[in-house]
Amino acid sequence: MRTAGKEGPPLAEAYNVINANRELTILHAFSGYEPPFRILRSYHIIDSGLEPEATIVIDAGGKEIHEASTGVGPVDALANALKKALKPAFPFIEEVRLIDFAAKIHESWSGTKASVEVTLLLSDGAEVWRVSQLSQNINQASFHALAEGYEYAIVRRRERSKRRTRQAAH
Repeated sequence: MRTAGKEGPPLAEAYNVINANRELTILHAFSGYEPPFRILRSYHIIDSGLEPEATIVIDAGGKEIHEASTGVGPVDALANALKKALKPAFPFIEEVRLIDFAAKIHESWSGTKASVEVTLLLSDGAEVWRVSQLSQNINQASFHALAEGYEYAIVRRRERSKRRTRQAAH
């Protein structure tokens, strides 16, 4: 806890922030792992500068889902479309919130062609996790970070549910 006049660690360091990229990389290494959803086609964004619209196509539970949504910006539109597509199979995804967004330029000498690393902090109210993605396209990095963040949310929910079931059986 911080005290007046004393500098403590950054707030995120005061909490257990899970490295979801690392957790998912480990899961993806197992031959039996089946992701809860797959991105079938690249996203599309229409952005007039007023109310961007994002369209995505995913496979969730063996069903192809095509969704579109708007947002206050392209990342919000992508998040809304992805949540809308996932909600029928995973209703609790509505509880997942983006609590921080950061973008860092790599290779700044490349100008507008520089790679951008997008880092998101997400929470379901019980845990906080971090995901990062790198791309020359900030929207693409954001979309893939969101997809990984939601995948992690689904995996953790399933894990917690299994743990509760095992505890109830004992």
